[in-house]
Amino acid sequence: MKVAVISDIHGNRHAFEAVLEAIAVSDASELWCLGDLVGYGAEPDACVALASEHAAVCLAGNHDLAVTGEISFEEFSRGASLAAQWTREVIASEHLDFLAGLRPQGQEGPIGLYHASPRDPVWEYVLSALLAELCLDRQPSRVCLIGHSHVALSFVRREGELASGEPRREGVQLDIAGGEWLLNPGSVGQPRDGDPRASWLMLDLDGMTASFQRTDYDVAGAAAAIRAARLPDSLAERLEYGQ
Repeated sequence: MKVAVISDIHGNRHAFEAVLEAIAVSDASELWCLGDLVGYGAEPDACVALASEHAAVCLAGNHDLAVTGEISFEEFSRGASLAAQWTREVIASEHLDFLAGLRPQGQEGPIGLYHASPRDPVWEYVLSALLAELCLDRQPSRVCLIGHSHVALSFVRREGELASGEPRREGVQLDIAGGEWLLNPGSVGQPRDGDPRASWLMLDLDGMTASFQRTDYDVAGAAAAIRAARLPDSLAERLEYGQ
């Protein structure tokens, strides 16, 4: 079975729809989402509706938890806090209920799923080999999927070796049949690796491979929606630069 893995949509309907179109013409049979359906972007209702329709598995991210009231807005930067407060004010009640039913971690067969990390499913950014090593010590599954950092990357620890890893670009395919792995699909709605295209991962559970994907989308349309909602202009500006 092949699974499309996504994370960090952040209310960016334009990016989400483009990725769903790419997945529809692929040979993925399921969609797994690692959280943060809302936050930063201006179309939370559309994104929650799309996730509820298409995702077989969906986690809660820290922004989702803020909108549902499980996390204080004070935990966020100014822009993130303003976007979360705005989202709570405008989101439809049925979509708020959907978010409230999500949790930041899960398990699908042999694969562990975490919004952030096995050590801290809500907040930890795994961006270094040292942190990956600590997470690999903690995780019960050999292969785990993580999001939160908005950077497509992988970390691996093979027997007798320390963890190593790096950001991953479009087209990279990894053999994950051996070793312990942390895989991050990157962000659909707000990539932070210098590539503005929506990022996602194709996971082949039969062949045990992971392939990193990028999809073009209407960045200008997503930015215009943010400005029309009178959210901080920086949230629109950064989309063009993949930051």
